Amino acid sequence: MELAAALRAEARDCNERRVLVLAGEPETTRDRAVDALATADIPLESTTLVGPEPFVNCERLDPVHASELLGQTRTAVVYDAHESLRPNVLGQVVGTVDGGGLFVLLAPPLSAWPSRRDDFAEALAVPPFGPEDVTGHFRARLVETLYAHRGVAIVDVESDTVESDGLTDPAPRLSVPGPAVPDRDDRAFPTEAYRACLTRDQSEALASMEALSEPGGTVVVEADRGRGKSSAAGLAAGCLAASGRDVLVTAPQYGRAGEVFARARELLNAIEEPVALDDETTPHRLSTDEGRVRYAPPTDAVELPDDPDAVVVDEAAALPVRLLSGFLDAPAVAFTTTIHGYEGAGRGFSVRFKDRLAESDRTVREVRMDEPIRYAAGDPVEVWATRALLLDARPPVEPLVANARPETVSYESLSAERLLSDEHLLREAFGLLVLAHYQTEPDDLARLLDGPNVSVRALVHDGHVVSVALLAREGGLDADRRADMYEGARVRGNMLPDVLTTQLRDEAAGIETGWRVMRIATHHAVRGRGLGSLLLERIEAEATGESDQAGTERPSRYDYLGVGFGATPELVAFWADNGYRTVHVSTTRNDRSGEHSAIMLRALSEAGEALQDRHTKWFLERVRGMLTDPLADLDPDVVRAVLSAVDGSTRLDLSAWEWRLLAGSPHGAGLFDTAPDAFRALALRALTDAGSSTPTGGGDPAMADSPTRTDTDGPTSTGDGEPALEPRAERLLVRKVLQAHDWDSVTAQLDFVSRRECMRALGDVTARLIEAYGTDEARAELERFE
Repeated sequence: MELAAALRAEARDCNERRVLVLAGEPETTRDRAVDALATADIPLESTTLVGPEPFVNCERLDPVHASELLGQTRTAVVYDAHESLRPNVLGQVVGTVDGGGLFVLLAPPLSAWPSRRDDFAEALAVPPFGPEDVTGHFRARLVETLYAHRGVAIVDVESDTVESDGLTDPAPRLSVPGPAVPDRDDRAFPTEAYRACLTRDQSEALASMEALSEPGGTVVVEADRGRGKSSAAGLAAGCLAASGRDVLVTAPQYGRAGEVFARARELLNAIEEPVALDDETTPHRLSTDEGRVRYAPPTDAVELPDDPDAVVVDEAAALPVRLLSGFLDAPAVAFTTTIHGYEGAGRGFSVRFKDRLAESDRTVREVRMDEPIRYAAGDPVEVWATRALLLDARPPVEPLVANARPETVSYESLSAERLLSDEHLLREAFGLLVLAHYQTEPDDLARLLDGPNVSVRALVHDGHVVSVALLAREGGLDADRRADMYEGARVRGNMLPDVLTTQLRDEAAGIETGWRVMRIATHHAVRGRGLGSLLLERIEAEATGESDQAGTERPSRYDYLGVGFGATPELVAFWADNGYRTVHVSTTRNDRSGEHSAIMLRALSEAGEALQDRHTKWFLERVRGMLTDPLADLDPDVVRAVLSAVDGSTRLDLSAWEWRLLAGSPHGAGLFDTAPDAFRALALRALTDAGSSTPTGGGDPAMADSPTRTDTDGPTSTGDGEPALEPRAERLLVRKVLQAHDWDSVTAQLDFVSRRECMRALGDVTARLIEAYGTDEARAELERFE
């Protein structure tokens, strides 16, 4: 108890935080936690318990709701991790503790913790594996960091032993200049807003956001957690609303935007601007006499509902680049993002999105915020949490890999044991994975280290990771498990069999065993050199048993390789170029990415071929109906890409009468509306034959949302006598024929001069398709009217 008081006193004196680990049996650690909070003089009203049982008389959250603490601060947070240690929760709750506060972690005896299987570890035991197959590498590494870092006190409550007191005896700190009001006459924001800033960094960020007052204003604010970027955005939003502007705020979830609304409201009150709220506790709309601040989820906000004057995208790195790019259509926009944190990786945001900003015609103001607000700079708890969760993991620096070529790299299996023994290798591999996907999070680090179905393969150049893939073993399920899945049960960790079984009603889909590529990324400095494709090639060789280059004693054999991802033309092209074929497109958009998911397979065995063949057949049978209903608004370039990546094409079983209608349409003797099904059959055949019309990916997976190249205006060549159609001609087939959009909207979307020109263009395309696919009678009918 004296230790708890000493930790609290030191934390308050230097405005830092401290960690108190109470290790032992659950009841004992919980009793000691209550005593420690009382002895450390921490008010219960500023304390939150995160855990399954309410043993402290304070606010309690179940771990699954820990994200509700985002944007809030607490003097103390107690995380009861006996039943479950979730890395995501750990990252969320540590960041909530304010300077001068304590983070209290309750855990089993630390020497035994890695070998215990809690609820989270059991969740990693995806079928056909059991809990006994889950390792404890993540917890072992976590325990190591607890002992190694300053500011972490460790108490064995069973033996009353203080194993580490966590006291650092910090040196006196130099004073840091406070915020400043910009000294210029043309300031757009009032003085009160700058006086509400807590640091000079925050004041400078607010000043940069004055650009949102004018059309074309674009601001990027990057910071670590706890630097006040969301508060600066909230002050800016309040200033804009006070001046009569309409500000649209978006974030991955509303909770993450709560600070924006809180600070906007405080600012409006400070300048005595009347404010109306739609909800007193969690307002989604603040209205002034002439302006407002309102929230919309990202997939809605990107449509710019009601034409806002400015948009604030908070935690932008947690959103995909394709969605972020849509916000560049706003009159003015600010992107705020966390550099190191579970919310998203700022470095990933930089690599994946800033290229798009540079290509735009907008003048971008960039601001970096370094000075902490919640606690002092150099806070040891921030240092510990960053290392424990690899929040600052990043790929090797560019000069170390700049010369990497296919002939200079080696294909390697990065086992959990090897990664744990080489911290630099672990940071490089996980850093690349963070860049590969906007949703990579601390839980993924635990899956990588402990998941029995997860493995890592990489290309290494001079000891540095240049391309990496995270693989998940799926399938190989017994009959009972497959029957349960078919009847609606969810089976963890088997995404492809789950979709093929539950949604597409194939109870046998879980028999074959496959490797799903969960993530793949190539270092941004060496993209375009074929390294991503080489990595997939080596993975395939290992999966089929043709190569043992990963160093396994006995090569694994799989029936297929597969992938599921938010479909963009560039990503579909990359996978198609590497031999993967479309078998499914989801009928709904992902809430966070705003994209429809595609599933693509590459068969490796006869059983895998049978699986792929039947799902290809079923996809071709149902896709026409999907495109005129749930996929009627799917991007036509995505439609072109997924159809051209199908392994096969549809049959043209048209009657002589239908061919005559088609043949007459280019000359006005027949109309599209007379027999749309015949046109759809012809269009689908052409687009599924047009494999080489898909834009190529250059041989590398660009960071999962990055562009490779787009279509030119020239015709695409399919070879073998098939028609060479220009991209716009294919888009016309998609929009008008397959998706059944009306003539006026198609004319506008595809930039035809008039409706008549659009109709004539469809006639011309139809004529070319009849020449390629039509019967002799159909071609003769076509010539009759020439």
